[in-house]
Amino acid sequence: MRDTAPDHAAADPALAKPSFVERRKAELRLEIAREAVRLFTSQGVTSTTGEQIAQAVGISARTLWRHFPTKESCVRPLLAAGLDAAVEALRHWPAGTPLLDFVTDAVGDGDGELPTAEPAVLDLIRMTRTEPALRFVWLQAHDDALPVLAGLLARRSGKSPDDLDVRVHAATLNGALAVAAEDFALRFADDADAPARELTGRLQAALRAASEGLPY
Repeated sequence: MRDTAPDHAAADPALAKPSFVERRKAELRLEIAREAVRLFTSQGVTSTTGEQIAQAVGISARTLWRHFPTKESCVRPLLAAGLDAAVEALRHWPAGTPLLDFVTDAVGDGDGELPTAEPAVLDLIRMTRTEPALRFVWLQAHDDALPVLAGLLARRSGKSPDDLDVRVHAATLNGALAVAAEDFALRFADDADAPARELTGRLQAALRAASEGLPY
């Protein structure tokens, strides 16, 4: 007898396991991103070419340009991975618990901390302050995350992602994630062993500032 149980993975693409080809593509893109950051950090963005990034990864320049339109955009997967990790952590935010309390508890117990960023990401975030092209990539990554956050908040509230309140709250959370990451990257530029809880603590401080409202 044929099994007629619903295929939840098929019904929800987000639950479907990526294929081997998709996983390999994602791994390659992350490898390219890490090598791009390494070269940007060691010799500067201007002095780094796409061909050098490709050579460092062990691929052809043609393959590199199939994945990324510019050398600066090569760093995008690292930024997207950090945001994806933050969103995934927020999916475990308990119903009925204010976000600030959730983050505070994460700082306190150590087991449920929001994820920290790898050193390459922190190097990259610091460079976005002086490199306009990298700054654009950073802001674009957050812009792309905005509807995802709005969807998460909409599901919690039972409202539409297009609701004004939901969009404002999503923008506030998105901004807090960006500012907290930038603040952490700058504060701990010389401390490669800064604990993960420090990043969570910066997010906690950013959310507290946002919750206090505009003081003018």
